[in-house]
Amino acid sequence: MVNSGLIKDGWFCEVNDNSFPGQGLALKVEEVLYHSKSEFQDILVFKSSSYGNVLVLDGIIQATERDEFAYQEMISCIPLYAHKAPRKVLVIGGGDGGVVREVVKHSSVESVTLVEIDEFVIDLAKEYLPGMACTFGHHKVQVKLQDGFQFLRDVATRERYDVIITDSSDPEGPAEAFFQQEYFELLHSALNDDGIVIAQASENVWLNLGYIQNLVKTAKAVFPQARYCYTTVPTYTSGQLGLIVCAKDKSVNLEHPMRSPSLEEQSQLRYYNAGIHTASFVLPTWAHHQIYR
Repeated sequence: MVNSGLIKDGWFCEVNDNSFPGQGLALKVEEVLYHSKSEFQDILVFKSSSYGNVLVLDGIIQATERDEFAYQEMISCIPLYAHKAPRKVLVIGGGDGGVVREVVKHSSVESVTLVEIDEFVIDLAKEYLPGMACTFGHHKVQVKLQDGFQFLRDVATRERYDVIITDSSDPEGPAEAFFQQEYFELLHSALNDDGIVIAQASENVWLNLGYIQNLVKTAKAVFPQARYCYTTVPTYTSGQLGLIVCAKDKSVNLEHPMRSPSLEEQSQLRYYNAGIHTASFVLPTWAHHQIYR
């Protein structure tokens, strides 16, 4: 049985007064495809009437077939094109496969390590979100089934990456650790000297500006550069989702791509381009002043 708090009268309702006080999101449900609890989280997959199949973790929409590319491309392309020659990439979370799908499109990338704690998410994505999970068998991809925080602790003394992408859940419960200073310190240790890290920041300027301000401050305590940008995702509450990007080298200009997509790469992109890369860092005046004051 599907939790009656999630689906009522044929509508999935996402209401979270902690993250999105006073507002919510609803999608019409055509069919419930899967619902269960894994060792780590509540997992729901349903077919919606307008956004295709939808993956929900602990009551929060993680991806829909219709708009997922807006998030996957931006969280992948911004650090990859801001880097002069990314070869070795680490992805923390992202068990739906969307980020990995985008990373392997880049010709300079030689290897991608995906660290996902919940194998159920990978299996369900393969079954219900095949457009996202289509590159798990790619020769560049290696999957590690373990906690991302512990992986970084273990790997910090022996591995270095050009780009690290943190595709975690929202900063509540177990995922809250991914937004603390210790985590940024582990990311810093696991990067090459010219490395770049990007993380899903969850909040946007319309929902919780104070949280963004504190997150950027936390990142700046570790990295010489930390910038906030965003992408537009209709099924994220308020339609905008934040990203935080950090560079180990203070001379790197995160807001402008160092490279342009090749013709082949650009032909596979639906959202990202050089113009939107730069524009995503441009914030409303009041928000810019609050975040960077």
